[in-house]
Amino acid sequence: MTTSGAGKLLRKPGDPQRATFLELFFDLAFVYVLTQLGRVLSQDLTWRGTFHTLVLLLAVWWVWCSTATVPDRFDPQRPTIQLLVIATLVGSLLMAVALPEAFGVQGLVFAGAYVVVQVGRSIGLLIALRGHELQRGALRVVVWFCASAVPWIAGALAHGTAREALWVLAVAIDYLAGKLRYLTPGLGRSPPSELPSAAEHLAERHRQFFIIALGEMILVSASTLGGSGFAPDRTTAFLVSIAATVLLWRIYIYRAGELSASAIANSRDPARLGLSAFYAHLVMVAGVVVAAVGAELVIAHPSGHPEPAWIAIILGGPALFLAGRSRFEYVVFSRVSRDRPIGLLALAALTPLMLLVPPIVAALAAAAVLAGVAISDAARTRGRPPEPPSPPG
Repeated sequence: MTTSGAGKLLRKPGDPQRATFLELFFDLAFVYVLTQLGRVLSQDLTWRGTFHTLVLLLAVWWVWCSTATVPDRFDPQRPTIQLLVIATLVGSLLMAVALPEAFGVQGLVFAGAYVVVQVGRSIGLLIALRGHELQRGALRVVVWFCASAVPWIAGALAHGTAREALWVLAVAIDYLAGKLRYLTPGLGRSPPSELPSAAEHLAERHRQFFIIALGEMILVSASTLGGSGFAPDRTTAFLVSIAATVLLWRIYIYRAGELSASAIANSRDPARLGLSAFYAHLVMVAGVVVAAVGAELVIAHPSGHPEPAWIAIILGGPALFLAGRSRFEYVVFSRVSRDRPIGLLALAALTPLMLLVPPIVAALAAAAVLAGVAISDAARTRGRPPEPPSPPG
């Protein structure tokens, strides 16, 4: 490909920043990915199971982030870009199938698919950009993903604690790469001009993935009710789960979710603020995944004996979401509303009491806290002009 040919892959300055059908199609794979992550946690409600889920979540989230930024700079109508995104979709599905046994017998399948997806997509861009100035940036990414591939594959060939340690190292390398802007000896680091900065596109991709996570929670709640029957207590638990899903959506989208594009656009460093928003969404999505596992537990055992791990899951999901939402609010407004930390404190204070009541009561308590936050949001701004975004400098 000539230099001019490589240049045709780039988005033009006047191109629409809206997410495309290709990106929506890609996101469909992550409904299944998030469902499988929930299975990883529900199969092992221990600290070790939680740790495994976190490592795997960080891995699949980095696949999504690395791919979501491609159409930010490149034209998604080009066959080369479409092929790279669809190939990543296929690889992500292979990773998802292996997720429940990633720390068991399917470790090599998961790690192999991850490495092929990340290195393969990066090499594809490197080849497509030959002769273009952006090829240097693509080479930096290839170097870092090849570096993390070593502990990923070595961990897959190891077992137990060795696999855990090596995969933590691999995840750390991947995230450090982003933090350092792919600083590479002899190549330097990626300049801000090479980082994602299309405000409307970034904000829409954030919203889309969060909606995908909420869709996974709805899917789990409905399928659990369908598998357990329409007993009154289970049906009530299902309705509580759906109410919690609606509240998560309402709290997410209210103001900060609506204004995130303006905040990124008005920031002195849109790329840095966009990355900060990505991390805030990681915590919120983790909260929704945990909340979905909690919903499954409550619908299946609404009147059962409360286990400490169950209560940690039922209340921990909304707590994680509120923590991530607080960070997201700071990204947009440079401040955090008081109702967020108050909601976190309320969930913490309720935890000992919920060990004495059936799981459905714990789910009701968590939904009540979320409702309090949503009501506080509405009351705080009633009769006031909309607050403009004020991102941190």
